[in-house]
Amino acid sequence: MVTITLFTLPFTFTSIHLISSSLYQISTGSAWLPGRVEVATGTDSEATSTILLAIPTFLGNNYRNFYGMGPVPSKLKVIWKVYLGSGRTWVKGGFKVWSGCGWTGQPLIVEENERPYILIGAYDHHLRKIDGLNGKVIWKYKFDDVIKGTGTIYRGKEDLIILQGSRRGNSCTLASKIVPSFRAISYSSGKELWRMNIPRTESYSRDVDGSALVLGRIAYLGAENGIFYIIDISDNYPKILKQIKLYNKKDIVRHGHNLVIESSPALCGDKIIVTAGSGHVFGIDKNSWEIVWDFYIGSDLNGSPVVTKEGYILVSVEKQYIPGQGGVFMLDPRKKSSEAVKWYFPVKNRRFADWEGGVIGSPAINDSYNNGEKPALAAFSAIDGNLYVVLRNELSKEKARGPNLEGPYPMPKKVFQFNIGGSISTPIFCGDEGRDWIIAAGYNGVYLFRIDYKGGIKFALIDHFAPGVSFEATPVVWKGRIYIGSRNGWFYCLGDK
Repeated sequence: MVTITLFTLPFTFTSIHLISSSLYQISTGSAWLPGRVEVATGTDSEATSTILLAIPTFLGNNYRNFYGMGPVPSKLKVIWKVYLGSGRTWVKGGFKVWSGCGWTGQPLIVEENERPYILIGAYDHHLRKIDGLNGKVIWKYKFDDVIKGTGTIYRGKEDLIILQGSRRGNSCTLASKIVPSFRAISYSSGKELWRMNIPRTESYSRDVDGSALVLGRIAYLGAENGIFYIIDISDNYPKILKQIKLYNKKDIVRHGHNLVIESSPALCGDKIIVTAGSGHVFGIDKNSWEIVWDFYIGSDLNGSPVVTKEGYILVSVEKQYIPGQGGVFMLDPRKKSSEAVKWYFPVKNRRFADWEGGVIGSPAINDSYNNGEKPALAAFSAIDGNLYVVLRNELSKEKARGPNLEGPYPMPKKVFQFNIGGSISTPIFCGDEGRDWIIAAGYNGVYLFRIDYKGGIKFALIDHFAPGVSFEATPVVWKGRIYIGSRNGWFYCLGDK
């Protein structure tokens, strides 16, 4: 028997109820595009709206590799903007004021009768639903602290439901009995449906930054207390089916209680892959819910794993707790951990703010826009200031030592490098049959690159928005518009005027 706390009342359950039907469909074509579902908007006598869960979770789908739909605009002009404001949060012994929205901060998008609506959490403590055409705020719901991460939206019994995390709460301490930093919000009304306590553990945090992976009526979520939760969301209130501790006693000592799970899990074959602050990349069997694979790196792993069409995973590595350089791994989770490395791409060390180097955000790949006629690309933005693009399935002649000076490992062939001023944001791809685009944000604005493939791979910088302005959030593109929040307090809709 398991007991969880919702609101301030204990909720006890003894039964496990599983439903295997999917919440949204992934197409079987060359792009993993979301499918349409019919959702009743009111009584039976009212019309039924066509709802598209366009971007229902961080990085778009279960594989964390879909970033939106074109056309991609050729200019980064401000179509509209909404002021998100600022909020207080507890940081290292005192309150600080943070503005706008930050890492990971990617908007969710839902289309109602082909009209896009944006869902975005912000540092002013509010989750908002915004009309994507004109910037009108439809509703906003207030959390107890700043919201860093991206939510996940799924179809409930009567409504679409948003699962959203936040920092622990300004009225809470690490020792508080209740820290309700994970909540469910009604998409239609913006009202709270339930909240879940994130208990204290050996970790130094009780925040929730990651996005839940929803498979059928089961949600998989990593929290910053170092616990991976498997939650039945089929009823009006959640039921925790299993809790998995993603750290051990050695990790506590090595990381000084930095055991947080900030990433979002991804589905890879029969495994759910999750990267943990304890330094491990775990594979959890999606049927038995047991850890069946453990690739140890040792760094604080912030980025979410990204799954390729070949069944490999890309994992970003921060320069922390390791003697070597941070960078990006491509791993094969079907092989034992000692044989799993396909390649490693190290990036330069650089002291920047609180970081020493590496890649904080997630890698991006162009699989969702590739019909097999384009090269398989991966892009990632690093603390060293550079946006890197590599050929995922083609190796260079160089080799590189790994994060713990092990190896050497093969390196992928680099095809592009551009200084964007340092970044913890995840770059995104979007494309069509003949070309791809990369939108990359960082501490020197937002960059738009075009990639042409005729006569070789050619990159061109098309536009640069807001030089000198800090962007930590991840952008999304949808039908001619790019949506992104900034640390200057504003949320932007960009495109051709």
